[in-house]
Amino acid sequence: HQQVELLEAILGTESSSKYEIKNPLGQRVYFAVEENGCFDRKLCSPLRAFTIRIADNAGREVIRVIRPLRCNSCCFPCFLQELEVQSPPGTIAGYVVQNWDPFLPKFTIQNQSKEDVLKIIGPCATCGCFEDVDFEVKALNEMTTIGKISKYWSGFVNNVFTNTANFGIQVPVDLDVRIKAVMIGACFLIDLMFFENSLDGL
Repeated sequence: HQQVELLEAILGTESSSKYEIKNPLGQRVYFAVEENGCFDRKLCSPLRAFTIRIADNAGREVIRVIRPLRCNSCCFPCFLQELEVQSPPGTIAGYVVQNWDPFLPKFTIQNQSKEDVLKIIGPCATCGCFEDVDFEVKALNEMTTIGKISKYWSGFVNNVFTNTANFGIQVPVDLDVRIKAVMIGACFLIDLMFFENSLDGL
C-alpha cells in the first residue's frame, strides 16, 4: 500500500514514495522507503534511478531494491529496465529484467546466479480505468500461470490526484523466499513503469 502524499496532491510535486507491505490479514510486516534525489524525481520521474530500503517492524533493513537509470520504450529494445534485489542487504537474492516485446509488458525473474526462474506478463493496456490490472506470473514456458501481481483500483480521487497505489502479490506458498523478495522488487518496478505518472501532465 503506497502512502498518500498530501503535499503531492496539493502542489503537484513528486516526493519520495513510502509503502506499507502487509500480509493477507492486513497486518503490516514491512515498511519501504524510496531513496533518491529531488532532481531525479522531478527530471526523470518514472524512469528515475532509486534504492528502496525495506525494513521489518523492528526497523531492521531486510530487503534492498536497487534500480539504475535505464530506458523504457518498446521502440528501443536496448538498455531496458533491470533491477537488483538484495536480501539481506549486501547479498543478492535475484534480478528483475525487462524483456523486449512490441505489444505486452514482459519481465523475467532471475535468481542470484542470473538464471531464469519465472516470467511476468502484463496486459496490452495497463490504464486500468475502474478495474484492477493483473500481471500474470508464469512458468518459463509462459503457458502455466502460477500467480499474479495486481494493481488494485483505488478510486477516482486517488488515481487522478495522487500517485498512490495498492498492489497485491499472489505466488505459491512454497516459492523460494529469495524469489518472493524479488517479486516484491518486481511490484515496485511495475508501479513505477506503468502507474506512476507525473501530475504535471494532468
